Amino acid sequence: MAEVRIEPSWKLRLQDEFEQPYWENLTSFVRTEYAAGRCCPPGKHIFRAFDLTPFDAVKVVILGQDPYHTPGAAMGFCFSVPDGNRPQPSLQNIFQELADDVGAARTRTDLSDWAEQGVFLLNSVLTVRAHTAGSHAGKGWEHFTDSAIRTLSRERDQLVFILWGSYAIAKKALIDTRKHHVITSPHPSPLSAHRGFFGSKPFSRANAYLSAKGKTPIAWA
Repeated sequence: MAEVRIEPSWKLRLQDEFEQPYWENLTSFVRTEYAAGRCCPPGKHIFRAFDLTPFDAVKVVILGQDPYHTPGAAMGFCFSVPDGNRPQPSLQNIFQELADDVGAARTRTDLSDWAEQGVFLLNSVLTVRAHTAGSHAGKGWEHFTDSAIRTLSRERDQLVFILWGSYAIAKKALIDTRKHHVITSPHPSPLSAHRGFFGSKPFSRANAYLSAKGKTPIAWA
C-alpha cells in the first residue's frame, strides 16, 4: 500500500482507516480518476484541511459535502476558493451572514487563515471529477471523513461543530453532544439561505462558546 501523505497527528489517529479494504479500493479509484483527466482539488491539496489544522489544534469544525467541481476553485477546504477567484454563491452568502453577524467585511475568499486558527474545514468527500458534481461520492471518502469526525468527538472536548444543511446535520449522529457544541442551520446555498441560514449567527455563537470555555475565539475577518 502506498504511503499516505497526511499531517502526522491525523495519520496517527486515522491509521486504522488506511488498513481497511475500502481504503485500497478508494485510493485505486482516485488514482485512476486523476490519471484519466482533470479532478479537483489538485492532488497535493486533497488532505489540505488536515495538514493545516492538526488534530490537537482543532477548535471549530465546519462540514461541507464535496469539493467545487470547477477547475481552479477547489483548494482542499470546504467553501474556500483561492484569492482572486469569484466566490461561489454559498461563500458569498457565508460572507453576508458573517458581516451581519459580527460586522466583519471579509475580502479574502481563501479561508486558510481560518484553518490556521483551528477551524477544520472538512468536506465529507475529498475529491471530485471536474465539471461532474458528486462524481466521487459513495467511493469510500465518507467512511474516512466520518471516522475523522468520530475521532474528534471521542478524543477532544469542547469543540464547536457547525453543520449547514441536511447533509451536514445528519453527521450530528457522529458527535457526542454532551461535551461538544453543535450549531445547525439551513445550507448557505441560494436555494436555502433565506430559510434560516441568514440570521443564524454561527460565527458569534461559536466564539461565545469558545470564550466561555477559556479558548481564544476565531478572528473570522
